[in-house]
Amino acid sequence: MHPLAIAAVLLAALTHATWNLAAKRAAGSRHFVWLYSLGSIVLYAPAVAWVLISERPQFETAHWLALLMTGILHMGYSLTLQAGYRVSDLSLVYPLARGTGPLLSFLAATFLLKEPASAFSVLGVLLIVSGIVMVSGLASEPHKAPRAGVALGILTGFFIAGYTINDGWAVKTLMLSPFLIDFTGNLIRLGLLAPMALRDRANLMAEARTYRTPILIVAVLGPLGYILVLYAMKHAPIGHVAPMRELATLIGTYFGARLLKESVTPMRLIGAVLIVSGVVALAATG
Repeated sequence: MHPLAIAAVLLAALTHATWNLAAKRAAGSRHFVWLYSLGSIVLYAPAVAWVLISERPQFETAHWLALLMTGILHMGYSLTLQAGYRVSDLSLVYPLARGTGPLLSFLAATFLLKEPASAFSVLGVLLIVSGIVMVSGLASEPHKAPRAGVALGILTGFFIAGYTINDGWAVKTLMLSPFLIDFTGNLIRLGLLAPMALRDRANLMAEARTYRTPILIVAVLGPLGYILVLYAMKHAPIGHVAPMRELATLIGTYFGARLLKESVTPMRLIGAVLIVSGVVALAATG
């Protein structure tokens, strides 16, 4: 992988884990997804306007389809992730979501998009996914894992895989700007959730005040992290970029342990080593 692509993915991992910590702290908010989507649109509108003016993209049916799908898939991802945080720990839901996503993304990129897969890259994916299962605690005490948290974490992973493949196709084949893809996702999410949010204006305003810091963090770092990932996808195979993002799992687990006081076992430490090993394997291929 190109060094700039690796750097973009690593920085994206840090921003992703950071905004997920903020999202977990706002798990009690009913309208958090709508509020941070609004914030992202306001903050990134100037950059999107610049892209439209400078690049003057020509939209065809495939472009509109890709943008519609990114909006639907990202909304599903946001809602299931936040639902998972309401019922379970960050250190369970986050690793599950981030573990299911790269495995499905790698398989789809390999078998649907015909991206090459070496034995070393397959080993890297398996190491990452195995490590994430161990970090989540499912390998040692599966009977203690909350079923709702496990189900929502896995479902979130399916949405991750879906938008990874769709958006990778959009930037690599359709040559859409990462700014346009992320902005459209936020715009569609804002519109679809607006009726529910605006009917509950009293709670909406109260939550905007109570969770203003998490809202701002996610509004800034959510798009930034994903734009970096889409940039990396333009310069590296999707099947390698998607699993490399899972370095965020280490950071997210650390945040859960240190900042949210969730437990860290030897099994989780072994899983962390496997994740790092998998990242190194993927970075060395392609």
